Amino acid sequence: MVCLAGIEPIIVTCFVCYLKAMYQREPMNPTIELLKSHRSIRKFKDQKIPHERLEELVRAGQCAATSNHVQAYSIIHVVNPENRRKISELAGGQAHVVEASDFLVFCADMKRSTEAAERAGADVVRGMTEQLVVASVDAALMAQNVAVAAESEGLGLCYVGGIRNDPAQVAEILKLPEHVYPVFGMSLGYPDQDPEVKPRLPLETILKEDYYDDSKDEEQVAGFDDTMHQYYLDRTGGNKDSNWSKELKPLFTTKLRPHMKEFLNKRGFGVK
Repeated sequence: MVCLAGIEPIIVTCFVCYLKAMYQREPMNPTIELLKSHRSIRKFKDQKIPHERLEELVRAGQCAATSNHVQAYSIIHVVNPENRRKISELAGGQAHVVEASDFLVFCADMKRSTEAAERAGADVVRGMTEQLVVASVDAALMAQNVAVAAESEGLGLCYVGGIRNDPAQVAEILKLPEHVYPVFGMSLGYPDQDPEVKPRLPLETILKEDYYDDSKDEEQVAGFDDTMHQYYLDRTGGNKDSNWSKELKPLFTTKLRPHMKEFLNKRGFGVK
């Protein structure tokens, strides 16, 4: 019991308001808090994820939304150490590909579904650009479900888009057939680091009402550049003098992965 005798009325009023605010406050949604706490983990403990748990993560992934129930994805669980070493090198020497408990490659897969439709009597049309979009989106949605499920179990992960540095060799290592291509990899394991959450663009920059209004984008991006500049300084002990806009420059001043168009065409994607 709190005794308020002898306390100034204004203090009592403030204290009562504080108690009301505490008890009326909406409880934190643990799922939203988990999503907002995501970090890329690149250092892992030497501890294996039980295979049954890994399978449960993939089952959770299968529950993601999928266009017309096509489920246009496949996952290659890369277990062979030599194959993981090769993929690590192709991805730019990312050590965690080898060191993580598990490494998954998420593939856009139109082979299984088109063949199923064919067996059902369809005169199948292959190679449509929309099929590329559907399969890529399906794979990404599925992977994000796996990621959230993994983090809910105390695991860490890092997406590896670097496998597209040489997707043809990755496809050869994984023996991927036509109409299947590797979209990205994912290193999974028990975290051995605790990095800060990287800031994101202000909500008002990406959430637009009724139409695309970019009248304040320049101002908002400038503010975000200041935020990211401080983030890089803090994360590196003052050794990285950069910001969001500067980090984007290499993406738009070079022809990034120009081999992808020819590779996808050879895979049977995006030619019509």
